Amino acid sequence: MKQDRIKDILNRIKNVNVAVYGDFCIDAYWVFDPRGSEVSVETGLQAQAVRKHYYSLGGASNVVANLAALEPAAIQVIGVIGDDIFGRELTRQFNELGVDTTWLVIQKENFDTVTFGKPYLEGNEQPRMDFGFFNIRSEETDQALLDGIKNALQNADVLIANQQVPGSITNESFIERANDLFREFDDKIVLLDSRHFGHKFKHIYRKTNDLEAATLNEVEVQLDDVIPLPDVQKYAKNLYQQFNKPVFLTRGARGILTVDSEGLHEIPGIQLLKKLDIVGAGDTVTSALALCLGAGVGPAEAAEFANLAAAVTVQKLFQTGTASGPEVLEIGKDPDYIYQPELAQDRRKATYLGGTEIEFCNESIPVGHIKHAVFDHDGTVSTLRQGWELIMAPVMMKAILGDQYETADEALYHKVRDHVIDYIDKSTGIQTIVQMEALVEMVKEFGFVPAQKILDKFGYKKIYNEALMEQVSGRIEKFERGELDINDYTVKGSLEFIRALKQRGVKIYLASGTDLQDVEAEANALGYADLFDGGIYGSVGDITKYSKKMVIDKIMTDNHLRGPELAVFGDGPVELRECVKREGIAIGIASDEIRRHGLNIEKRTRLIKAGAHVIVPDFSQYEHLLKFLFGKE
Repeated sequence: MKQDRIKDILNRIKNVNVAVYGDFCIDAYWVFDPRGSEVSVETGLQAQAVRKHYYSLGGASNVVANLAALEPAAIQVIGVIGDDIFGRELTRQFNELGVDTTWLVIQKENFDTVTFGKPYLEGNEQPRMDFGFFNIRSEETDQALLDGIKNALQNADVLIANQQVPGSITNESFIERANDLFREFDDKIVLLDSRHFGHKFKHIYRKTNDLEAATLNEVEVQLDDVIPLPDVQKYAKNLYQQFNKPVFLTRGARGILTVDSEGLHEIPGIQLLKKLDIVGAGDTVTSALALCLGAGVGPAEAAEFANLAAAVTVQKLFQTGTASGPEVLEIGKDPDYIYQPELAQDRRKATYLGGTEIEFCNESIPVGHIKHAVFDHDGTVSTLRQGWELIMAPVMMKAILGDQYETADEALYHKVRDHVIDYIDKSTGIQTIVQMEALVEMVKEFGFVPAQKILDKFGYKKIYNEALMEQVSGRIEKFERGELDINDYTVKGSLEFIRALKQRGVKIYLASGTDLQDVEAEANALGYADLFDGGIYGSVGDITKYSKKMVIDKIMTDNHLRGPELAVFGDGPVELRECVKREGIAIGIASDEIRRHGLNIEKRTRLIKAGAHVIVPDFSQYEHLLKFLFGKE
């Protein structure tokens, strides 16, 4: 989605009048501090002293907060709260957001404001205390809510029906009467997001997730089930056919699937390198979808916008986040999408060029036009730095754990290790200095190292480089002594393939995330620097002056290239994503750097997710690859 289109949608949203019916809840946070506790004189029991307490909107209230962040013309709420301190706090926060609470009913008997009490002791959440789970809505309350819903259907551009609390609808006749209203105002947009009563509402647009969609299709699933894409598509289509109204099916990191009158649309998930907190992401999607639909945006575009908004909120830790217009614009500038996750995770779905290990990941690849080719270095051509991940991981872990590195218990050690390895896996191919920037943030986030002892990105990079270069220098010395030769330090067939490209008149470039002087030194030491007649590029210590994105942009601009006239070869997701964004041909090198030939399954997974059109384990079958890329096979 282009920036101009995002801006247009945000401007349209400013004219939308939206109403929300739902389970309005509040989250109560109580931070205990044992230092202030005493033993009760009356009971002899240890008291819990609350050092700090604060309250935030939850349930359908968080949907409202997300709506407010995108600044529509008006927000109206339709729901019920108790005559209690939590209800008054919820109303106060709604008033601060400028929300119309005319239809927020206060039921004085048999109803407590739904509140999730979250005690924290020494930074750890204790067992939650829930209020309002024995509520009984009166007939008078239900009638007032139905009157509010009718008013919204008459006056609002879009109505959200958001149900999240089990047992929150205590009179089944309420749903029947609501359905009568939805049928009466069938031309109105009613977006349903219901956790427990989704099968009973009718005449609605539906927002759900893949597991809920399976249940609505009367298929039994478990919380940890991964539902195959064909089944998800079938469930979504079945749900659409119920009322012939759009269905939005969220799939977590795999994006959003939408069905409308024009067919099925898949919005890919967005790759994010930061630590994530998915709590509340569904509320963000619901609010963004509703505002887009109310603004006259089509379902597929609404899903794309909502996908961007959710990518904002999941990066906000220790809070139920919202996404503002400027934040959506910022993440929409250059998102990294996750492509074909099903194929990436399941090698059995692979399709190969006959008699070869060359895997096609895209049905339509515009071959026969290549004039320029960019190669990543480490793991694509050279294996001098094989094992860099095994050096970076402990450097990062020691930086994060600080003095606790040697004494950390097994659970903490593996928590940090898993976080580090996940980041390294996702960030392969970007500049080392950018990885070290991320390390600084990780050190701060985990909080084991005092602020005055945290190094900057250059300090951590120096530690890593010294450890890595000791290994690289030793390997170069073996090569120079003749103990090992060029075949021991290059991916099989890579140099022969590059020479064959040059013979076909293709201009060749080398682009690495490693420091430029090191890339040049290693290419010269191994004797192939002269193959790259387009130039050798590497990090210059300033991320504003160098990135693989900049190299690809410069090549395409300077040479006036159309997308398919550029091919990018790499074993990291960064260079492939940048190629795909510019409609070039992305060839993933899923190399086993230890053997220098054969397939690395983990690389294959991340390269397909990055958008690779073709996957090869190495260049041993380069003649077949050449024929294919130039349209002769």
